[in-house]
Amino acid sequence: MDPTLQVHEPDQPSGGVVVLLLDEDGTVLQCPSAAFGLTGRTASELRGRPFTELVPDPDRQPGRRGGPGEMQQLRTVLLHRDGTEVPVDAAMVPLPDGCPARHVVCLSPAPTDDKPRHPAKDRALLRAMFEQNHFGLVVHGTDLGIERGTLNSCLPGGFVTDRPPPGARLSDAVLDEDAAAIEEQLRRVLETGEPVIDWEQSARPRRNPGEERMLSMSVFRLHDGHGRALGVAAVYTDVTTEHAARRRLRLLQAAAERLGQNLDVTGNAEELAEILVPSFADLVSVDLSDSVFEGQETGAFVPGTRLRRIAVASADGRWPAEIDQLGDVVRAREQESFNLREGTSLRVEDLESWRDELDPDEERRRLLFPDGATSAMFVPLHARGAVLGVMGLWRRGERARFAEDDVSLIEEIASRAALSLENARRYTTELRTVEMLQRSLLPPAGVDLSAAETAGTYIPASTAAGMGGSWYDVIPLSSARVAFVIGDVVGHGLGATATMGRLRTAVQTLADLDMAPEELLTHLDDLVIRLGSTEPQPGNGGVLGTTCLYCVYDPVTGRCSMASAGHPPPLLTCPGGPTHYADLKPGPALGSGGMPFEPLDLHLTPGGVLAFYTNKLVVHGGRPAGAEESGGGREGAESGEDRERAESGGGRAGDAPEEPDGCGEQPLRPLVEGVATAVERGGSPAEIGRAALDQVLTEVPADDVALLVARVRALDEGSTAAWRFTDDPAVVSEARELVINQLTTWGLDQLTFTTELIVSELITNAIRYAGAPIGLRLIKDRTLICEVSDPSQTQPHLRRARLTDEGGRGLFLIAQLAHRWGSRYTHSGKTIWTEQPLNGVPEVPLDLF
Repeated sequence: MDPTLQVHEPDQPSGGVVVLLLDEDGTVLQCPSAAFGLTGRTASELRGRPFTELVPDPDRQPGRRGGPGEMQQLRTVLLHRDGTEVPVDAAMVPLPDGCPARHVVCLSPAPTDDKPRHPAKDRALLRAMFEQNHFGLVVHGTDLGIERGTLNSCLPGGFVTDRPPPGARLSDAVLDEDAAAIEEQLRRVLETGEPVIDWEQSARPRRNPGEERMLSMSVFRLHDGHGRALGVAAVYTDVTTEHAARRRLRLLQAAAERLGQNLDVTGNAEELAEILVPSFADLVSVDLSDSVFEGQETGAFVPGTRLRRIAVASADGRWPAEIDQLGDVVRAREQESFNLREGTSLRVEDLESWRDELDPDEERRRLLFPDGATSAMFVPLHARGAVLGVMGLWRRGERARFAEDDVSLIEEIASRAALSLENARRYTTELRTVEMLQRSLLPPAGVDLSAAETAGTYIPASTAAGMGGSWYDVIPLSSARVAFVIGDVVGHGLGATATMGRLRTAVQTLADLDMAPEELLTHLDDLVIRLGSTEPQPGNGGVLGTTCLYCVYDPVTGRCSMASAGHPPPLLTCPGGPTHYADLKPGPALGSGGMPFEPLDLHLTPGGVLAFYTNKLVVHGGRPAGAEESGGGREGAESGEDRERAESGGGRAGDAPEEPDGCGEQPLRPLVEGVATAVERGGSPAEIGRAALDQVLTEVPADDVALLVARVRALDEGSTAAWRFTDDPAVVSEARELVINQLTTWGLDQLTFTTELIVSELITNAIRYAGAPIGLRLIKDRTLICEVSDPSQTQPHLRRARLTDEGGRGLFLIAQLAHRWGSRYTHSGKTIWTEQPLNGVPEVPLDLF
């Protein structure tokens, strides 16, 4: 065998058509090279051979009868060179007399299923496809003009016959915008040959532009036997109903997923508008009543009900200037109010006709009629029997107008939205209730005392779940002293707020006993342990784990003493010095029990600033800016180097404590920078607090925070006078003389008589029951303060003496003469103090004598 033939011999017959020319005797005169695929022989080998060698079975040979041009067709078998039989379809056409060739024979591989071809059925199938009424079939030429097809089945006003008029194009039946999008896909298929399957595109009929129509299109390229493009064929199917159903499901799914994800009224309204634009409407507005924002119960929806436009959305991103804007107050008229009050939607299919019917004034025009809008719907936001507001929707231009089916869809979405808004309203009610309770339990924001000027700032959390528990307090104490308190309750919500109120009351009660900070925290710790053991600990407000810092400042001596139960140390800024952290070691949080609280004593110069903050303004595991390892004692101004630091203002530049035990949190650097900058500018405590919070908080915090800033003061020189006496009864008259002279110097002669009596009684009691040394101090502040100190720690008790008693009237006399009186323990004994107002002479009851 010729090796060349072996190389080119195919493994199976070719699929091409072979044409043979035969003479009168059936000898092959001409044949193409493609015959090799069917016979296994080259063209030169076939020429001159009888055709009967290729078709040996006489019964399967084409006949040679019939007039010129009469074609004979049959299924026969060719004998391949390798001996195999090749089924073929044969067609023989006789040629006119006088030609060298008398017959033309066309051979093509027969189908493998052994079913004969039926050209008539093929033609019938093609004709039926162009005549059916269930989908459109269009053949486009290379210029994308329509050569054959019909669109009437899926596009009213389209081509009815399969022979459109010359020059017909899609734009004759479809709006230009949609036709251009379809032709772009056709051109891509024509150029690349890659088919498009089930591609959906809007196809609004030109005869009815407002009608929504969606077509699904499958496109493939047509080409001849040489692969040259002849055009494209497209099958169009009307999927408008299916598209509308899918769009409805998508909108409902989006509403279910996005609405109600937060409990913010404005946020839910904005989500609602964004869901509907542009998939359902071109313009959407949401107007809500003021009661929804205020968290109040909504009243009846009557004409003139005040609404606020809280959310808008536009398909082109620009809200029309000719209608009410975001934030404007709008009011529904009587006709609109009736529909909305009944909970029914108002659909206006032809907005222009409605405008002519209403003849609107300027207010109604701005409410209902944006320029270019053709159709509108107004849907009430109705939840739990109340109308919260109204949603307005408009469609513009050539977009399909709102239909009856759209009403049920938008009412379902509006129902979901209204429920989300109602939940947000109720949450707003709870949030404001917690905030109002929290603020009512806090002291005034600013307090101006002789000892200090303070400014407290409370910032509620963004949610009710994060609110409650942070508190501060400023408590005036005896002898012109003042106490600063900052604390943080475990948990959030109403429970934490109530717990905070109870603890604040307990601190005020204990502070009235004039306890030292560490002693007060010990008593408070015992109280918390009792409360925690007798009451359940809800997750939203338990007492165990509460932190508290208590600080006492004396403007006479400049001494500041503080202790902490798990709370971070305050920031301290001295005049002309840096801002740093007080060298305070926090003890365990309240409720731990058994651990002492270490006090810190400092000496503060007038003008020094203390900044107390809650744990929400600190970060876990960090260290303060410029922190250094510090060691040694924590006695503050009591000895050695610490005394020098205290006398200079309370700390070295950049000095900071080690990380407190049990409190792995340190202030953020911006808090330090904010306080330092504001103090350097000479701002007030309120300005310092605002500057510090502006540095730390860039958004509404997730938890509530509190900040207390205090600028300490010292009493004026000459406003105090102090003496010491022995326990000799003769010193009583001496003390009276000293008091009279001092009051005369201060210009308080009107208080001489009562003060003499008070001093006499207190010193006499000290001599009789306590012994020396006895101290006497007068302080001229906003009141006249008289203090008598002795070494005894036995507290005096007020009682009413009987007529037969020889004594027991001293404290009763003092209680009648003084405006306030009390006693406190000291390191060396106790001090009994009284206060008298400076303006006026106190009335002395006659029955005292």
